[in-house]
Amino acid sequence: MFIKIKKNCGIYMEHNGMEKNHILPVTSNFLINLGHAAEISFYTIKEAKTRYDLEGHKISVPPHTRIIHLQMAYRYSSTKEKIGDTKGSIVERNFYKFYFKPEEMGQYEELRTHIEKHVLNL
Repeated sequence: MFIKIKKNCGIYMEHNGMEKNHILPVTSNFLINLGHAAEISFYTIKEAKTRYDLEGHKISVPPHTRIIHLQMAYRYSSTKEKIGDTKGSIVERNFYKFYFKPEEMGQYEELRTHIEKHVLNL
């Protein structure tokens, strides 16, 4: 199953390949294969946050911004061979977060409804 994220100035994306506290505006349409997602969660930011774009400019994330958080399957992960000063390895799964500012609730609700149609509670 695929979902389409449509470009818009009120939608931002974050993933764990980026520096911490950085987000990017969604500037083109793209598809996400939800068959590669291991976990999907939905939540709302309760207080204002500050994030940064790739050039270091501040981006204000207001309260009531909705998040769709996709934790990808293990085959979309990376392995760290050293943890601090000790030997060992840790597998870090990739994740993507999509920030829908309050003015973008229409697209958020559309995507959430589409995702929830494919969830079974047994």
